[in-house]
Amino acid sequence: MNDAPRVRVPQSVLFMCGQNSVRSPMAAALLRQTVPGGLYVQSAGATRGEPNPFAIAVMDEVGLDISQHKPWTVEELEDWEGFNFDLIITLAPEAHHKALELTATLSTDVEYWPTSDPVGMEGRRELQLDAYRATRDGLLKKIRARFGPPSVRNE
Repeated sequence: MNDAPRVRVPQSVLFMCGQNSVRSPMAAALLRQTVPGGLYVQSAGATRGEPNPFAIAVMDEVGLDISQHKPWTVEELEDWEGFNFDLIITLAPEAHHKALELTATLSTDVEYWPTSDPVGMEGRRELQLDAYRATRDGLLKKIRARFGPPSVRNE
C-alpha cells in the first residue's frame, strides 16, 4: 500500500507575500475561518505595502472583514512578537526566498504556493475585482486541500 506521507499539522502558520496587502492577509483570514480556534495564524510581507481596497471588497463578499489589517514586514513581525511558526506558506517568489533565509537554522516547514498577484490588473472595475476573486478562490481551494479534514478513502 502506497500511502502519501502524512503532513505535519502545525500549531502556528505564517502566510508571506510581497507586501502583505493582498494575498497573505486574504489567506490568513480564509484559514482562520476554515480552521477556527487552536491554530495561530499571521501574515507578513517581504516589504510593506498599503491596504488594498479591492482585497477588502472581495473578502467582504464572503463575510470576512480585513479592513482593519495593517500591512507589515517580516522584520516588524519578528520585532513585535518573535518568529516562532511551525509552518510558513509563501505566496510570492520574493517571500519564498526571504522565508528560506529566515528559516535556514530553524525547524520551520516552508511551503511555496505560487499565487497570482491581482494588483495591476487593468480594465473596468469588475474585471479588476474578478482578478481578486480568482486569487481569493484559489487560496481557499489550496487552504481546504492543505488544512481540511483528511479524506476518507474507500478501500
